[in-house]
Amino acid sequence: MSHILSAVAWPYANGPRHIGHVAGFGVPSDVFSRYARMAGHDVLMVSGTDEHGTPILVEAEKQGKTPRQLADENNLIIAEDLVNLGLSYDLFTRTTTANHHAVTRAMFEVVRDNGYMLEQTAQAAISPSTGRTLPDRYIEGTCPLCGAAGARGDQCDNCGNQLDPIDLIDPRSSINGETPEFVETTHYFLNLPELADALTRWLDGREAAGWRPNVIRFAKNFLEEVRPRAMTRDIDWGIPVPGWEDQPTKRLYVWFDAVVGYLSASIEWARRTGDPEAWRKWWNDPEALTYYFMGKDNIVFHAQIWPAELLGYNGEGSLGGEPGPLGRLNLPTEVVSSEFLTMEGRKFATSRGIVIYVRDMLARYQPDALRYFISAAGPETSDADFTWEEFLRRTNNELVAGWGNLVNRTATMIHKRFGEVPEPAELQQIDTELLDALASGFTEVGGLIEGHHQKAAIAAVMRLVGEVNRYITDTAPFKLKSEEEEPRLRTVLWVLAQCVSDLNTMLAPFLPHSANAVDRVMGGEGKLAPMPKLVWVSEEGAEGEALLAEAPGTAQDDNPDSVLEVTPGSYPVITGDYSETPRWERREVPVGTPIAKPAPVFTKLDPSIVEEELERYRDL
Repeated sequence: MSHILSAVAWPYANGPRHIGHVAGFGVPSDVFSRYARMAGHDVLMVSGTDEHGTPILVEAEKQGKTPRQLADENNLIIAEDLVNLGLSYDLFTRTTTANHHAVTRAMFEVVRDNGYMLEQTAQAAISPSTGRTLPDRYIEGTCPLCGAAGARGDQCDNCGNQLDPIDLIDPRSSINGETPEFVETTHYFLNLPELADALTRWLDGREAAGWRPNVIRFAKNFLEEVRPRAMTRDIDWGIPVPGWEDQPTKRLYVWFDAVVGYLSASIEWARRTGDPEAWRKWWNDPEALTYYFMGKDNIVFHAQIWPAELLGYNGEGSLGGEPGPLGRLNLPTEVVSSEFLTMEGRKFATSRGIVIYVRDMLARYQPDALRYFISAAGPETSDADFTWEEFLRRTNNELVAGWGNLVNRTATMIHKRFGEVPEPAELQQIDTELLDALASGFTEVGGLIEGHHQKAAIAAVMRLVGEVNRYITDTAPFKLKSEEEEPRLRTVLWVLAQCVSDLNTMLAPFLPHSANAVDRVMGGEGKLAPMPKLVWVSEEGAEGEALLAEAPGTAQDDNPDSVLEVTPGSYPVITGDYSETPRWERREVPVGTPIAKPAPVFTKLDPSIVEEELERYRDL
């Protein structure tokens, strides 16, 4: 058994998240975490909403709200959506907690005191219309190195090089399109040149470990021209800079505090469980494994900036140093980055309405239909396109006609002929070959998920679904009606019950909602895939000493029509009890288990939904 940290990218709280977001950070991390628990590992899955930075200020101003009001509302919307999608966080919190502020400031102080923060003057991009600092990521232009259009002020996605906004050719604000002004200002910079050798050695080890090529490429490009990176900003919404408390318009850069969130969320989780030091099993134990999940636009921050901060905290750069009170912190075992999901051939663009919000998708379709599409056709190692035609096809032809039909046929035949799982007679070769194939499936599918090849993993399960459906055709149990044929009928139906159970276990990480439904159809309690819940917690204390306790209000199942109201002094978190997660192995189906008349698990979609959905975006 290993301790495994699933560190999931923090969704930004300037608005609801769309399906492209959860295709990158949400579903892949949950599939992996659910499988790892089933494989017997001690998993800690953490994340939360990222709530600081200029875009929050801009959107709040537009809506006539304070930044905190906007963050509160979107935090709840996002948390509700992720719960309804079934993402099994141990803790999904937020970056505006006292706990997070305290951990982030402590992290900064040690990195600074070890010599890996420099005070330097720089040219900051300012919005002429507001006088507000523009974040690097919200300035776009032509890359001065490769000439690609659409490069951002922090990096070029085309060549992977680190940039500064002032380097861009024809820079413009992606917030309002205006040309930024550049003014001189003083900031703290992460001393990357003194960390470059340690980063290179670490990254070389990661390449040997088989990271995805896109992550290695971007990370290697970053190291070709390393220079200090600004870690503070001129803004009044964010975490105050230690030592600069007399400068209220200087705050830590949102991307410094956001990545520290993986650590602060782990610490908050530990405090909430009553064992304040429990987080150390995932962060201080060198044998622990840590996996970071995000889209490709976040690679540099997770494959270089965050590891650099950790090396600086640990005192492992060229300047040496000592770890702070948190001890030596583990660097990522792997950065698991997905590519981009597009929509009908177009890039998601919230401002132009080219978007499918998670909330809207779940209001019209089953959550596992979306999870299946992302798992089977998502942007795992290359960009992928979401089309309604393909969503319809995969739902109806694969989920409904393939897996759902197998479950329904099996349960219906058992219910009609025996009313319970029958006792088998002697197995024939065709029976044992199928059962052996299913047993081998656990090893094959599990290995693929461990290697972050989830598309191949779910394809392998669906291939086995096809084999079981062919078994029905070959054995024709519906034709076995005479008294002499009953032993053979009992055997075939028992084999089918066992195969459905095996397949359902293998599909549980991908399709947790339907896994529970299928378990109920086959006479179980419907607890194959433990589900997350949304609870309200309170935070009290001074100087970041967070004392968290559950507040009234509570499980998501008790409040399906949640009203978006934020209670002062409390906030929602996603958590769950996953201790009863079943093992990743065959569970013998008990003979005599009652099987009732089944209801379909999956909803077949009418072809008309394609035109209906396309009509929503026809004029955009």
